[in-house]
Amino acid sequence: MKPVCLPLARAALCALIFVSSTAFAAGDDDDDDKTTTAGTSPALNAEQQRVVGIVVAHPAKANAPERIQAFGMVLDPAVLVAESGEVRAGAASEDAAAAEAERLRGLYSAGAGASLKALQTAQAEQARAHAQADSAKVRFAQHWGPLVALPVAERQTLIDAAAKGGSLLVRADVPGRHTWGTIPERAMLDVDDIQVPGRVLGALPQAGADAQGAGLLVVVENAPAGLGPGARLPIALVNPARAGLLLPRGALLYEEGGAFVYKQLGRKADDGKTRYAAVKVKLLLAYGDGWLVDGVDDDDNVVVHGAGVLWSLQGLSGKSAGDDDDD
Repeated sequence: MKPVCLPLARAALCALIFVSSTAFAAGDDDDDDKTTTAGTSPALNAEQQRVVGIVVAHPAKANAPERIQAFGMVLDPAVLVAESGEVRAGAASEDAAAAEAERLRGLYSAGAGASLKALQTAQAEQARAHAQADSAKVRFAQHWGPLVALPVAERQTLIDAAAKGGSLLVRADVPGRHTWGTIPERAMLDVDDIQVPGRVLGALPQAGADAQGAGLLVVVENAPAGLGPGARLPIALVNPARAGLLLPRGALLYEEGGAFVYKQLGRKADDGKTRYAAVKVKLLLAYGDGWLVDGVDDDDNVVVHGAGVLWSLQGLSGKSAGDDDDD
């Protein structure tokens, strides 16, 4: 069942969106701007822009701050050691089960005393061991993602150091943030007003029960005595200075191919409508109430309000007046 726009203004807006979408779907609109994503460009006249509240502005040049305030929690190395052991044990069990199934398969094929039932039992055990090994790997990746990307020897060295207390692993959370544009390079832990350096290993893919936002895994070598699992402390995440163009959060949309914005292309000579095209951008860093991005110019007219309406229009570009989505 289609939604009904009861107030007169909303009814007009619904009609406006439908008429606009069928209009630009039927047109033959060639565009020379090679930065736009594939798809039909929405086109609105001045009255339509006013009704849907389209606002455009130039991106502002800015430099990202070098420090981002975060909150840290020292992680328990016992959990790391246990889950790492589960991965190794799962791999060993899978190898043993695969070898046994292969042995029985050879005996059965040669008619050398292995029954079909024994072979099928071994194959079932191999499948179970494979599932358990995959489960252990996924669980470890969710909890300790950045360690998976390390070479095996380096990863094991880090795990051994954490188990012996030679280094600490810390989760750093930035409240209110759920994504990272660029991963910070370093971290500075405030331990009783002493600045203790840490190395950022990467983003943690799964939020823990105590997580407050997007998380990073930080390793601290030679931590001060007394600092241990469960300790909470402030952390400054240090970025190199980044230059880019600043856009408000409302200008940004996201799809499978990444982040994009709508840029005003200009007016068509035949109908006087203003066209808009989706332009992919690279997210650099969150900055204040917006994002520092790359992919647009400072003289572009970017839609900072009403981008969602344009996205809706582009989604309707293939519909005609006779289409009916009712069940």
